Amino acid sequence: MSESDWTPAEVAELYDSSCRMATMFNDGYEHLGYWYDDKDDASVEEAGKRLTRKVVDILGLRRGEHLLDAGCGVGAPATQIAREVGARVTGITISPAECEAAEKRAAKAGLFHRVRFQVRDYHELPYDEGHFDAVMAMEALSHSVDLAKALSEFYRVLKPGGRLAITETTMVHPDAQLPPFFRSRRPMTADGWLEVVRGLGFVVEEWTQCGHRVYGMGNRYVARTEALREELVAEFGAEFVDAVKQGQKDMFAPGPEHMGYVILCARKPAS
Repeated sequence: MSESDWTPAEVAELYDSSCRMATMFNDGYEHLGYWYDDKDDASVEEAGKRLTRKVVDILGLRRGEHLLDAGCGVGAPATQIAREVGARVTGITISPAECEAAEKRAAKAGLFHRVRFQVRDYHELPYDEGHFDAVMAMEALSHSVDLAKALSEFYRVLKPGGRLAITETTMVHPDAQLPPFFRSRRPMTADGWLEVVRGLGFVVEEWTQCGHRVYGMGNRYVARTEALREELVAEFGAEFVDAVKQGQKDMFAPGPEHMGYVILCARKPAS
């Protein structure tokens, strides 16, 4: 039975429709960015690259290893990792539009020998047991209709000793009153994530709560939308851009006192 009131097809529709916006807004980094403090003047795109590098670091990803990027979006993190680390990356998305955009990105970067993209549902992975050295899911599991099933699939396709990295927005207090996230699960606490991951057989090796440096920087996205307003209005219309800006304000309204951001690394036992 589904844990949600939405379907994977509806999530695919959501990302099909937002694909062009994601590419224009921050060059395809659909996850949040990482800033050191309010004086850090990194762009939204560079902050997205930083968070990707933090995931690579926590995974200990090495050249030649095979990574599954579950919820790869339009392929920006996957191509970055292939280029900077030399890992092989298989990116999966439930959105056909995102997959097409990701393939074009990899081709333009000359990385088709290291990166491939497929339209797949992470609840039902087509890969053999022990296929990957590592799996990453950056803000992708918030859309899961069955979290235990998705994580069990990650466990299955990992080699013994393989690593899993998850990044997600979290609640600081479990009883916090929060606005609903569109077609997304209610955020869990960091402790909630640790409990779920451990309960499915993973060994948690490292995690960090960095809400102030990630979720707490919501004003950067509002400012980016305003800076791009002319281009965005020309492409999508003023009503759409106004709705995006208001949505950003609503999303970040609780502030880092109530909402955090976890980066978690766990390992499948070697035996």
